[in-house]
Amino acid sequence: MAVEVLTTADGRAKTALSRRHAAAWRAAREADDTPEVGTAAPPDRPARPDRPELLDPRDVPRRRPGSATGRLALLHAVAHIELNAVDLHWDVIARFAHLPMPVGFYDDWVQAADEESKHFNLMCDCLEARDSHYGALPAHAGMWRAAEDTAHDLQARLAVVPMVLEARGLDVTPGMIDIFRKAGADDAVAALETIYAEEVHHVAYGSKWFHFLCGRENADPKPAFHALVRRYFHAPLKPPFNAEKRAEAGLPPDFYWPLTEPPADPA
Repeated sequence: MAVEVLTTADGRAKTALSRRHAAAWRAAREADDTPEVGTAAPPDRPARPDRPELLDPRDVPRRRPGSATGRLALLHAVAHIELNAVDLHWDVIARFAHLPMPVGFYDDWVQAADEESKHFNLMCDCLEARDSHYGALPAHAGMWRAAEDTAHDLQARLAVVPMVLEARGLDVTPGMIDIFRKAGADDAVAALETIYAEEVHHVAYGSKWFHFLCGRENADPKPAFHALVRRYFHAPLKPPFNAEKRAEAGLPPDFYWPLTEPPADPA
């Protein structure tokens, strides 16, 4: 299931397949007929449509959200993030299926992939309502780097993707909602509010399974998290932070505030 999603290029087709597979998984679980997880060989990079053009993050045009054009670019950027998130969640299932994990691990990431698929489609609906579409604007090519860097280490993947990248979404989404509310864009406000509510769960899944792995190895989660983020994230974290939603997702301040500064020079 996961590899089939990862090897489907078109965004709408990818997310339709993702949602069908998620529904099939849930139906089997509710019938107490859990499918065998098995193993898989996921691609190094997921299939992608010909558009959008993928640029180095430094080359992506700056968005000016005060204008209609800027708000359209913002919707396009969120759609791009959500499509990458669909692949990231199916990839964590496929890439680490050889590790012994409770079935709840798969329940959580299938649910997250399903919700990210819904989020992508909500953003596409908003774009199409404005006579645009996903792929109409360039997007940045750096989003899969976190997956490539952590392809060998489940703890590192959980630390960097849900607990850093998705947690950042909790920080910035309220500001985006405010931009569209001021513009009277009720459809975008409703879509972003759905995304905001459900992204808390995805960060929480990352924290939950990161702590599970630390417990299994008798490791202290906080220094383990700091070490992995410093190794694989390549940049300090940037405040301001949404402390309330981060706490709701299982991220206390002493996890992320120390990462706002570069590590001390051992010399």
